[in-house]
Amino acid sequence: MRTDHIVALEKGDFAPFPAPVYIRGSVRTYAKLLKLDVMKIMDDLAVEMSDQGRPEESAQGRGHRRGILDVLALQLARLGWKWSVVLLLIISAVLFLFLFRFVLEREPTEDPLTNLPPPAYQPTRASDGGYLPLPGTNR
Repeated sequence: MRTDHIVALEKGDFAPFPAPVYIRGSVRTYAKLLKLDVMKIMDDLAVEMSDQGRPEESAQGRGHRRGILDVLALQLARLGWKWSVVLLLIISAVLFLFLFRFVLEREPTEDPLTNLPPPAYQPTRASDGGYLPLPGTNR
């Protein structure tokens, strides 16, 4: 952890952190390092952050716009990495099955060779009638 983040956490100043997810992550890491009750501290942090106003609003006021990827990353961070991986695998599997089904439906249902004319081989030059010898024979 950075020293200025530890000093800011000790003072209760959240300004050095770019987003609330960093505040929560830093507090959680710092509490684990100090072997404190992480759940109680996280609950206290939630109350303190709600009392001070929403840090997200101050970040938006500084010119930061939250896009869909920011919102998605925040929601995945709240789930935890194990649940996020499971969720992403399920979404990937559903998309794969959808695309696979779409490709199968686009394949022609009739045989493309049914309407072909009968084969007619016509050599480009006249054959001399000679044959290649078969292996193992003297002809």
